[in-house]
Amino acid sequence: QVQLVESGGGLVQAGGSLRLSCVASGRTVSNYAMAWFRRPSGKERDVVAAIPESGGNTYYADSVKGRFTISRDNAKNTVYLQMNSLKPEDTAVYYCAADRSFNALVVATIGRYWGQGTQVTVSS
Repeated sequence: QVQLVESGGGLVQAGGSLRLSCVASGRTVSNYAMAWFRRPSGKERDVVAAIPESGGNTYYADSVKGRFTISRDNAKNTVYLQMNSLKPEDTAVYYCAADRSFNALVVATIGRYWGQGTQVTVSS
């Protein structure tokens, strides 16, 4: 069993930055692919970024490419999402997820383990 806890969300003005953290407990995340999802109010969940177990070939949604960066520190059981040049359309609840399969996260948009989410609000 893996428990995931997100933090770092909040209110920021357009053009600002936030850094989200996802800390895992219960087991090391070194054998898991990790991803960040987001759910805007009244809309479906979308994949924002994902990173394999090796930290190699990362995935980014077109809407955040060049602005967001996903990284991981397996020694700390932590995954990060650095968000720069934030836009009002980035407003959503952000979730981290873990799965043995990178493809499950990116293609099927499912994960074995999920955090509770953290709210990100970008004002204009």
